[in-house]
Amino acid sequence: MRELFYQLYTKTIVLLTYMLIELILIIRYLKSDTHPIATTTQYLKYIEEKNPTICYTRRLRPDEQVECRVCLTELEEGEKVRELECKHTFHKDCLDKWLQQYCATCPLCRNKVLPDDAVANYHLQLQNQVDNDEIDDQLMSLLSALRSGSTLHRYL
Repeated sequence: MRELFYQLYTKTIVLLTYMLIELILIIRYLKSDTHPIATTTQYLKYIEEKNPTICYTRRLRPDEQVECRVCLTELEEGEKVRELECKHTFHKDCLDKWLQQYCATCPLCRNKVLPDDAVANYHLQLQNQVDNDEIDDQLMSLLSALRSGSTLHRYL
């Protein structure tokens, strides 16, 4: 009788653990469905507000050849660029990538392009997303172990 209760107890623990992990994964999935994409989108919209995209034309600087100092290619007529307050001009996509990966400063003179708090919040969101992904990987590994027949049979 004691062994029967012990097996029942073990099966209950395994089943409850399995259900808890499934519940955590479902909650994380539902929460993350909107936040990571919205955060990056909001950050890019904020960059656009502060430094609007313009079409490059030679009339902006008729006396000189201008190149994007991020990708080191010459700016061509009609390309989408951003001109910062410091008067440095970059391809829109090059500067956006720079501002997402590094501190929000001009790649040349290091003048601030965005406020520190906006950049800190964006990078904090990215770090939280990475941390959540690591936890999800660990939970998926545990769930996979619980789902596998040989491991589950050991406990049942």
